[in-house]
Amino acid sequence: MNFGRAFRRTTARTRSRRATRAAVLPVAVVTAALALTACGSGKSGGGGDTNFVTSTSDGIDTVPQADRKPVGTIKGTTLDGKALDVASLKGKIVVLNVWGSWCSPCRAEAPNLAKVATATASQGVRFVGIDTRDTNKDQGVAFEKNYAMPYPSLYDPTGRLLLSGFPKGTLNPQAIPSTIVLDRDGKIAARALQGLDEAKLKKMLDPLIAEK
Repeated sequence: MNFGRAFRRTTARTRSRRATRAAVLPVAVVTAALALTACGSGKSGGGGDTNFVTSTSDGIDTVPQADRKPVGTIKGTTLDGKALDVASLKGKIVVLNVWGSWCSPCRAEAPNLAKVATATASQGVRFVGIDTRDTNKDQGVAFEKNYAMPYPSLYDPTGRLLLSGFPKGTLNPQAIPSTIVLDRDGKIAARALQGLDEAKLKKMLDPLIAEK
């Protein structure tokens, strides 16, 4: 038996196993990080002068009418393949809901969003979803169909709109779902970095509906 050759084969196999473990480890770390941040919540949008005033009772942030700032450019293609520019909705109160089909709080709040969207349409309120981190568009389409969502959602798998469409500090990309409400002038008036029930949605909308 050639012990030198056997030793070299054993050493080569050991190195191969170590290399495999080294290659797999970063993937596992990244996967774990995404799992921890994919459906998180938070009270901060990451800094910036947003003028938000936080309610200690329910975590809803509001901005006094005189201190509101306009939202950025939010436009793209919806899940059903149509072009949509949120700027075209100026004059309406606009609810922007960030969601993903992979997110359990998003699934929990979806029926509430659908119900309030239908109930407030006659009051000049429009809902627009932003489907983020769904790498397969069909996942988002199935979500909309399953919950009978009565409004369109922009498809934003990479989070581009979250980073470029909102002023710094407005959103925390790790907090999904999130909801931003724009007043009739297209300015940011309210925010919730959490899943919402009907009562909280109405609490965000009722003061804006009453504004003149």
